[in-house]
Amino acid sequence: MYTPHTKTDIAQMLQAIGVDSLDALLPVPDAVKLREKLEVVPALPESEIVRRFEELARENAGASFVSFLGAGSYRHYAPPAITALAMRGEFLTAYTPYQAEVSQGYLQAIYEWQTYICLLTGMDIANASVYDGATALAEAAIMAINANGRQKLLVSRAIHPNYRAVLKTYCNGLDVQIDELPVAPDGTTDLSELSRRVASKEYACVAIQSPNFFGVIDTPDSAAKAALKESGTVLVGVVAEALSLGALQTPAQWGAEIVVGEAQSFGVPVAYGGPYVGFIASTTEHLRRIPGRLAGKTVDANGREGYVLTLQAREQHIRRERATSNICTNQAHCALIATIYLALVGKTGLRDIAAANLRRARELAAAVSAIDGCSLQFTAPYFNEIVVDVHQPAKHVLEKLEQRGILGGVDLGRYYPEYADCILMAATEMTTTADIDKLAKALRESVHAPARV
Repeated sequence: MYTPHTKTDIAQMLQAIGVDSLDALLPVPDAVKLREKLEVVPALPESEIVRRFEELARENAGASFVSFLGAGSYRHYAPPAITALAMRGEFLTAYTPYQAEVSQGYLQAIYEWQTYICLLTGMDIANASVYDGATALAEAAIMAINANGRQKLLVSRAIHPNYRAVLKTYCNGLDVQIDELPVAPDGTTDLSELSRRVASKEYACVAIQSPNFFGVIDTPDSAAKAALKESGTVLVGVVAEALSLGALQTPAQWGAEIVVGEAQSFGVPVAYGGPYVGFIASTTEHLRRIPGRLAGKTVDANGREGYVLTLQAREQHIRRERATSNICTNQAHCALIATIYLALVGKTGLRDIAAANLRRARELAAAVSAIDGCSLQFTAPYFNEIVVDVHQPAKHVLEKLEQRGILGGVDLGRYYPEYADCILMAATEMTTTADIDKLAKALRESVHAPARV
């Protein structure tokens, strides 16, 4: 519960510190000061507030649309039991939920979350979650910089553009240079220059996403892995669609030392910008560099099992200037939701759901590639997303689809000008054959195939 200060409280506090007013305490620059009164709805009875929000909800016509949106945020089924368990009062708190060791329930949940992430990624350790996959990538880059002291990063251009933007923000001011690896014609990362580049031993890490932003399974080959090992460059694996870990190789199997990703697919509802739940996992070599917290299991003096925060390297504690980032108010509740999801679906359930995603994506690919005027842009294997070339500006086709009640996907021209004619489409276990048929029918009516020179 949020209890605001009363006018009397505020007056007493201002008097105690010798300030006349809040404006004097916190002066707002004229350039950003609001000069008009906010249009705030007056206090209403609860029944009227409910009615008002229902009216607003009905204006969200998109809720009834058939959706093929993805691009790092995926529509998956979430068992109702998640809400029943995660919303229990014991788990809901306004602040960091695992202060000291009194919060044994939450510490156990975090321990189980870490265990699940280690099992899925093949890594030795995982932390107590971070804000999202994008910040996780930035933190992983800093881990690599701290590991070998180098100030350059090599990042695949097939990594989610928003992730790369956040990485750039983090590195701004750190005197860190970011170079990019291009995209190959088949949709994977072009690794032809990798060996030559890392041989200079200037790069702290190479970051590759799989499945990458185009949905393509994108893992380094044996030559690339050998070059990275020889040069002491850390391979960072990025996973934006965590459900793929139920069907594909673990990042550890394709050589990653640090794995970061986004676990929104594990029962966290798609919302307007979040919240999301990022994860970081690594080999034990990077144990002391991983940001945030680690929960461990132990026994007390009487042999009773208990959970504790362990191996902390935060600035609030003794390491100070040598500390890692402080991921303080982390996404513990979102991580709890993901943990419950994984416990409910289990190992075989996760594999089945991942297989359903594979089947739906192939059904989608077959349907749209059979349409005159549409073709698949890339030929490499994919998970649950495909890039469809509609041979004309994608935004025009998406507008026509939207008029037919279909959210057809993401206009890739927003991020990659060279793919302005392409749409990134996602299919999950929530996608039905009827959805795909509706999309195919609408595409036939919307796409015309102009002759290409």
